[in-house]
Amino acid sequence: MTTVLIKKATIIDSESPFHNQQKDILIENGTIKNIADDLSNETHDTLVTMDDLHVSQGWFDSSVSFGEPGYEERETIANGLQVAAKSGFTAVALQPNSFPVIDSQSQVKFVLERAKNQATTLFPIGALTKNSEGTDLAELFDMKNAGAIAFGDYKKAQQDANLQKIALQYVQDFDGLVISFCQDNSLKGKGIVNEGVVSTKLGLKGIPTLAEELQIARNLFLLEYTGGKLHIPTISSAKSVALIKEAKAKGLQVSCSVSVHHLVLNDEVLSGFDTRYKVAPPLRDEATRKALIAGVLDSTIDCITSDHNPLDIELKKLEFDLAKDGTIGLESAFGALATVLPLEVIIEKLTAAKTIFGITKNSITIGNKAELSFFTTKENWTFQKENMLSKSKNSAFLGQKMQGKAIGIYNNGQLISNK
Repeated sequence: MTTVLIKKATIIDSESPFHNQQKDILIENGTIKNIADDLSNETHDTLVTMDDLHVSQGWFDSSVSFGEPGYEERETIANGLQVAAKSGFTAVALQPNSFPVIDSQSQVKFVLERAKNQATTLFPIGALTKNSEGTDLAELFDMKNAGAIAFGDYKKAQQDANLQKIALQYVQDFDGLVISFCQDNSLKGKGIVNEGVVSTKLGLKGIPTLAEELQIARNLFLLEYTGGKLHIPTISSAKSVALIKEAKAKGLQVSCSVSVHHLVLNDEVLSGFDTRYKVAPPLRDEATRKALIAGVLDSTIDCITSDHNPLDIELKKLEFDLAKDGTIGLESAFGALATVLPLEVIIEKLTAAKTIFGITKNSITIGNKAELSFFTTKENWTFQKENMLSKSKNSAFLGQKMQGKAIGIYNNGQLISNK
């Protein structure tokens, strides 16, 4: 029997009777045994204590890439889950963009096997189409039975409206969730950054927000026709927020996420042609960044993701138009968000995706499974290379000011800390 005593932790959990209270928490064999003002007399194996200690329900990231199988030089599942744990995440949804693509039952089982006995729980996303090529539907039902929680082709927009329609109809038989990255490729063309003042100044081809908005509008029309559940990841436009708000008002089962980098950064950071800032969708202008913040605050945007995508130096240290899109984001997610959003909103948006993806939420209540994220709120610091825990170092947040720090987690009977 193992016991952990957490001393004087401020609990941030709107679903807990102890919300906004400073308490001691006693965990016994992975279950919350007691919560009280002072549990110093309780016997324990491990003591967790520090200044400004805060604890919340375990955070869930709805979009991470690790590389394995096939791209282990970018990141392995084992190290990636350790990074997630030290960054405060008790669960992550793994994107299918490995080699081979996770598009079959055997691939889902493989990544789940690799993730066994880790503190952070891995939930696989199956590819929507075979090899994520957008031509034929993958083995969705088989993957669901093997443990896939949703289906989508990472950063690949479905250009075939009929296939999108069939997918939305088909998954309803087993209550499946379709993830649809939205981008009209003909409007994107050869664009690599946001179309606007900055792209014109820099002489880089732009991607208009219209490329995203047009496909979101199409997919919402299809959803209205078919029924079912649709998740639109990493939206990046004010009009996208408005379209989704309108669809929700109609009663459509649509949810959406936004990435940390789209809430914190704008396209002015591109002035030095630094490819760390090359992401998909591209960073937008300041007015759009503020509109996305407003979308989070009014709950049109359901959840926030790090959109963590490790890429090795050969894929990023290139001319801007040749570099691959993507940034790591687990390590910097909480500290960056705390510079632009209130604490309670951050915690809500880092846990809300569990409901969307059908994952059990464990509130901080006596008798519940202990699934906890630890963090501080007061410390001001700057994100540096030594703060990057991933194998790949392609962070858009290098040199960025942070507020507060993710400390680690307790989950699956394991205590993980970056201290």
